[in-house]
Amino acid sequence: MEKSIGIIGLGRMARAIVSPLLESGEYEPSNVFGVVGNTSSIPSALGDLPSGIKVVSSDDKLSVKVWEAPLILLAIKPQQFWEIKESASRFKSNDKSPKPLLISVLAGITLKSLQEAFPKHTCVRAVPNTPTMVREGLTGLAWGDDITSDQKSEVRKVFESISEIFQLKERQLDSFLALTSSGPAYIALVLEAMADGAVAAGLPRNLSNKLAHKTLSGTASLLREKSLHPAELKDMVASPGGTTISALRHLELAGLRSALIEAVVLAAQKSRQLSEEGSS
Repeated sequence: MEKSIGIIGLGRMARAIVSPLLESGEYEPSNVFGVVGNTSSIPSALGDLPSGIKVVSSDDKLSVKVWEAPLILLAIKPQQFWEIKESASRFKSNDKSPKPLLISVLAGITLKSLQEAFPKHTCVRAVPNTPTMVREGLTGLAWGDDITSDQKSEVRKVFESISEIFQLKERQLDSFLALTSSGPAYIALVLEAMADGAVAAGLPRNLSNKLAHKTLSGTASLLREKSLHPAELKDMVASPGGTTISALRHLELAGLRSALIEAVVLAAQKSRQLSEEGSS
């Protein structure tokens, strides 16, 4: 029996998740059914996906068919959550066990809210980060109460080709998000500032950007492949009385380390706050 998947919201993240599943043959395009907000969004949703996928707008009478899929990926904006809840209420369950799966990648929507909104589905929370778009991502998963081991395996298959997977308690997802989902923005800011510094020191812009990007990727590879603690690498580079230790001293005086620590903590707190608001 061919597998089918329904996708509600076909933005960049949803397309990054489903594309490898189509490329590997896990799902045939004809067995993928997507729903987007309006008709004008359909061309961009289909732009980099293979032909044969059916995508309709949420106001199309056929959109309710998405709930017939045994696996649904919910990838809308959190503000649209309650609209989708109304659509799901029209789904007629066949009362089979286990119930169909619903994977939500919505920030701030708890398992409790998901299970209350979609009682005819077994719900899973997934927190993938943006590097999944180049298959170098990280995904945190928190399971609903009634999920089976086979369903857990099915969920892992969805994310394993684009990310490393971490099974977490739901309360840990806020911290996971603060580091891995918000983290690329922190790194991009540091990277931009480093390139700006090189421009200020006399290098051309294009070269400064290229060197900053390569420094980041090379450093990450070195840390990973040599299993180095960041402090070990810092000590390897910083020679006594040299340029690096002088620069590090300035960064410490400017509070870079503390600022980054507080950024992660604040992002986790904000995520927790959004989850509490979404549950109320």
